[in-house]
Parts: sequence; structure tokens; C-alpha cells
Amino acid sequence: MTAPAPTRRSGRWIELWDPEDEQFWIATGERIARRNLWFSVLSEHIGFSVWALWSVLVLFMGPEYGLTPADKFLLTSMVTLVGAVVRVPYTFAVAVFGGRNWTIISASLLLVPTVAAYLVMEPGTSFSTFLLVGLLAGIGGGNFASSMTNINAFFPLRKKGWALGLNAGGGNIGVPVIQLVALAIIGASGGPRVLLGIYIPLIVVAAVLAAVFMDNLASVRNDTGAAKDAAKDAHTWIMSFLYIGTFGSFIGYSFAFGQVLTNQFGRTPLQAAYLTFIGPLLGSLIRPVGGWLADRYGGARITLWNYVGMAAATAVLVVAAMQKSLPLFVSVFVVLFVLSGLGNGSTYKMIPGIFQAKALAKGLEGEEAVAYGRRLSGASMGLIGAVGALGGVGINLAFRQSFLAYGSGTGAFVSFLAFYGLCFAVTWAVYLRRPVRALPAAAAASETNAQLSYAEV
Repeated sequence: MTAPAPTRRSGRWIELWDPEDEQFWIATGERIARRNLWFSVLSEHIGFSVWALWSVLVLFMGPEYGLTPADKFLLTSMVTLVGAVVRVPYTFAVAVFGGRNWTIISASLLLVPTVAAYLVMEPGTSFSTFLLVGLLAGIGGGNFASSMTNINAFFPLRKKGWALGLNAGGGNIGVPVIQLVALAIIGASGGPRVLLGIYIPLIVVAAVLAAVFMDNLASVRNDTGAAKDAAKDAHTWIMSFLYIGTFGSFIGYSFAFGQVLTNQFGRTPLQAAYLTFIGPLLGSLIRPVGGWLADRYGGARITLWNYVGMAAATAVLVVAAMQKSLPLFVSVFVVLFVLSGLGNGSTYKMIPGIFQAKALAKGLEGEEAVAYGRRLSGASMGLIGAVGALGGVGINLAFRQSFLAYGSGTGAFVSFLAFYGLCFAVTWAVYLRRPVRALPAAAAASETNAQLSYAEV
């Protein structure tokens, strides 16, 4: 039997989309899904670069700008906060406008913070002005949520770990890329406006390519009921907590690493720039591997042991900071970045699997179960992504307080170590521990099936 071709209406809308149908996927679905994935990655990549813009700009801001280390940590914290908050409306914008249409809009909006920063980036500008313009850059963090929601709808469940990992990893890599570009500019004695001048035309290119090559899925409708159901589900908030430990660490460390090196180890902006991009780069590249490992071995298992690694790396960081060993500190910090990226991939893979397991536990089967899982996982991703990004705010505020109180970031690392231990405990207790209480036969079968599925998510 020949797989049905996607039907379209004007404005690049696809009416028929069934990626769980193997024939449909092989014949037409995979090609279309991959094309949308690549251009979604491009837009999200530049969004991440704009979001991370001020983590780079503060390295250009020497004594003539009149900002203290605490001012800079506060600035990057507020940028991270806005990026977290806007993820919620960005998630549901896909269903309102369509994935392609919203990608065009969200990419074009990146011109606002970039042009604004170009205009104010000079000594003599007040801190309040820098803070206001920095807040605008937070909209770059929203592109991740809309991109993940959009791509989640294009791929079948068996491919989601890889696809979502690749989509997010390609976006995350926007952080080290803008740091590398800044390194080249600082090394060539260029100013911050050169950096901004490079990104303005790239934003236009991303918006145009999205208009030409991407599609909208008519099956993705604005479902406020799904948002309410996702918000009421305990797993949404449990996964949000776990995502704080992985993505919150990645984005928080990405914003703070350069400032820690300059303030705690006395590195110059150029010396810091030589080192800051390495961790975010490797953490971004490894994220699809985390999704692939989760597809193969189960996201909960990968996430659990990943937290063990993150806790161990953080403990070594405390030792390195106390011994003032820059080589050990940088090396282990890079390892921590890699583990955060790996955990990003495994935790996000867990989300569709969890809601699919809940569907099976409810007695749903076939397309009905798939539809239930897709509906709630898509709605929950924006909330999980938003709360997870708040971890980046916490990390920068923790560093700010640690430097104010102790003159170093060691106190912050101790608190991070305790948090990773708590994440390990939650992962094990909720998704890997076998149920122990007695249940009626039918309920026990349903509960066991769900629990076993959770272990594999």
C-alpha cells in the first residue's frame, strides 16, 4: 500500500501528518521533518547567540564602563531570567501561528535587542540602560521552546530523542559560537559593535530561510486544555526540577564562566575568552549523544548516572578552587559542561516517554495513546524549558552572592554539589525505584506497566 502524501493548503501548511505510520515516514515524512529540523536549528542557534550576547559583552566592558563584578553578574542573571520566562508563551505561539510562521517572527524579533545593544554599547552609558537593553536580549532564549515544540510534532516517538537532542544541541552551540567570534574580535583589537554588526545580517538570513524552506503543521492546534493538563501533572514539575540541574547548569555556567575566570583567577578578558567557549561547545555537541543514549538505554538511567558524574566533577571543582589550580579548574569545568549537555539530551527524551507511559497506564492504545502523549509532552516542554532555564538565573545569583561574601565562587559550587545530589535522589525515587505497595490486580498491572515504561523513558 502506498503511503499517503502530505496534503497542503496555502501558506505552506501541511494538513496530513502521521509520522508514526512507517510507510508515510519512509516515503515522505522523514525528508520533510529533517528539512524543517535543519532550518529550525539555524534560527534557534542564532537565538541562543543573542541570548548569550551579554555574557560576551561584559568581557569587553573594562573599568571605563564603571561596572563592578556584582553588576555584571546581576546583568547576566536578568538576561537569563527573561529568557526563561518568555519560553512559556513561545511554546504556545507555535500552535497559534504555525511552526514556520512563528520561526520567521521569532527570528526577526532578534533584531530588536541586537540593534539596541549596538546603539548603547559605549562607556558612559548608565547601568540601568545596559540592564534594560540586556533584558531585551532575553527573547533569544524563547526560540528554544518554540523550536522544540515544533520539532517534537514532526518526528515519531522512536526518533524523538535523536531529533530533539540534535535540535537543542544545534541551538545550544550558539553560545560557544558567539564566544569564539568575540575571541577573534578581541584578539584583533576590535570593539563590541563589530560583534553586533556581524549578527544583524545573520538574523535576517535566518528569517528568510525559514520563510522559504519550513512548513506549518495544521495538526498542531492551540490547545489550552493541554496546557492546563500539563500544568496539573506532577511529572511536568518533576522534570522541570531535573532540567534545572542539566540545562540550568549549562546556560548558567555559560554566562558565568568567563566572569569566574577574570574575578577568581585574575585572567584578562582575552585570556578568559580563550577558555570560555570550550565547555559550551563540547556541551552542545554532546547533547544529541545524550538523546541517542536515552533512546537506546532509557533516559532515566542515563540521567541518574549523569548526576553522579556532575556531583563528582563539582566536588573536584571545589578542591581546584581552594588550591587555586587554574589547569585543574578549567579541565573539570569543561567536564561539567559536557555532562550538563549529555543530561540535557537524556532529560528531554524522557518527556514524551513519560506521557506515553501515562497513556498506556490509562488503558489507551494505538493512535489514541500516541495522540495523548504528543499532546501533553508538547504542552509540557515550554513549562519544563522555562523552569529549567531559571536554573541559570540561580547559578549567576549564587556566584554573585558567593563573590560578595567570600571573594570567590567556592561557596556557590558547594551549593551546586548538594543540588545535584538531590536531583539524583529524585530521579531514582520517581523513575527507577520499583513500586512496593500492594495494589488490586488490575491496578497493579497498570502501575507496573507504567513504572517499567518510566524506567525506559
